[in-house]
Amino acid sequence: MSQITVQDCGDIAGLKVIEPTVHRDARGYFVETYNANDFAEAGIDVTFVQDNQSSSVKGVLRGLHFQKEYAQDKLVRAIRGEVFDVAVDLREGSATYGKWFGVVLSEDNGKQFFIPKGFAHGFLVLSDRAEFCYKCSDFYHPGDEGGILWNDPAIGIKWPIPEGMTEKDLILSEKDTRWGTLADVGRTR
Repeated sequence: MSQITVQDCGDIAGLKVIEPTVHRDARGYFVETYNANDFAEAGIDVTFVQDNQSSSVKGVLRGLHFQKEYAQDKLVRAIRGEVFDVAVDLREGSATYGKWFGVVLSEDNGKQFFIPKGFAHGFLVLSDRAEFCYKCSDFYHPGDEGGILWNDPAIGIKWPIPEGMTEKDLILSEKDTRWGTLADVGRTR
């Protein structure tokens, strides 16, 4: 019996929100966060080769990132705190090219987000702190990374800025402030 519920994400093919079954009792909880058989039955038949984890404070925005030649499928989740997680379709010829989908991932809701190859990915931390984990289907290659500005108006992501903050208060890496736009990515592919 499958321990997950899988939901498609609007009209963007391939994106999936996964809700694992959580077993709670007086001791706390137990959850199976990944089972290759359950995921394959749900149409996510991917071999993951690398796990990553980050810790961030409220207002940190990481993204929008992708790898060019060594594209990665990703399975992401927040194990502490809350994030708004976003995927942007960059698949050539896709009917939803340039469209985005966002979902809140938190330690409380236990949701995971599957992002297939061909998408840019990023997230914004909504809680005081967040720990974020993700599985990748290919290894990270530093010379192969690409990105898009988080606030590219052509994409129009509606980031839920944390209460008491403005866009100017968001914390980005230097690299994430220098990415080009969706139009720039299209010219370099």
